[in-house]
Amino acid sequence: MGAFGTWPGAVVVDGILQHLGNPVAEQRALAAGAAVAVLGDRAVLAVTGEDRLSWLDSVSSQALTALPPGHSTELLILDPQGHVEHAAGVVDDGETTWLIADAVDAEALLGWLRKMRFRLRVDPRDAREEFAVLGGTDAAVAALGAPVVWRDPWPGVAEGGWAYAAGTPERDWAEALVPRGSLDAVLAAAPGIAGVVAADALRVAARRPRLADVDDRTLPHEVDWLRTAVHLDKGCYRGQETVAKVHNLGHPPRRLVALQLDGVVPARGDVVRRDDAEVGTVVASALHHDEGPIALALLRRSVPVDALLVVATADGDVAAAQEVIVPPDAGATAAVPRMPRLGRRTAS
Repeated sequence: MGAFGTWPGAVVVDGILQHLGNPVAEQRALAAGAAVAVLGDRAVLAVTGEDRLSWLDSVSSQALTALPPGHSTELLILDPQGHVEHAAGVVDDGETTWLIADAVDAEALLGWLRKMRFRLRVDPRDAREEFAVLGGTDAAVAALGAPVVWRDPWPGVAEGGWAYAAGTPERDWAEALVPRGSLDAVLAAAPGIAGVVAADALRVAARRPRLADVDDRTLPHEVDWLRTAVHLDKGCYRGQETVAKVHNLGHPPRRLVALQLDGVVPARGDVVRRDDAEVGTVVASALHHDEGPIALALLRRSVPVDALLVVATADGDVAAAQEVIVPPDAGATAAVPRMPRLGRRTAS
């Protein structure tokens, strides 16, 4: 893992392989199952102990008590107001629950989990030195022969979940936990190798949220994360009241959109404007092998779905066409009976 800098064409930043000189070609190879991506931006945590699944169920947004071995899902850790604090993919092998998290959040997530153990029989640990994460199509990852594989449930709707978006692109993606001692041999046998830039471009094209996209105000509803990471019928957890209120009675204040841009890839944090008013922010972007420059942005719910938008980039303002992911009317799903107006007679 540490020798990427010696590979021909390799671009490495903070120890993470970005690409091998042609990230667009790497995207095509990944999508075709002809390569696997070295996901240095992922980290692995392990939770052991008899109470691990019921404990994770109690502290997260996902129903995990009866999670079957080998079944993949994901969880969110919310703050008391329902905002997203942490996220992780989840797969259990019958003895250990494995969490795949963004590397930049792994230490904070592990620290929070350790604080929440109380007297339960659980032992969360950092497994980053034990396993690396490789990603790609299900078939390409299965061919690696890794002992643990997480298969991305996106864009399916998990039991207890809810989808706001319609027509979300299909996503064939899995991530393997590869023992670091065998990593070099696994990579040498792989049909091709890609970096995180290619992997993230496919993720953005699939409208698939990840923790890197959120800010301190993000509700799971805003990015359609109820479909795979939230169980709406499970027991109490931190932030549940907000989740239920927004879904049943209200609307998320912002909504995720996909942007098609004119020749320029914006940066995360670039401002989105309608006329002269700031109406949103770019949360992810990529140069896609088929669609060209694309981005995900969080807009105010009040922005019309047909509004003409402009993104303020470092290269100047760029026109952007929006594609609805989360519609403005998302939420308010509860059937509330209409009451007769005061003074109105009812039939006897």
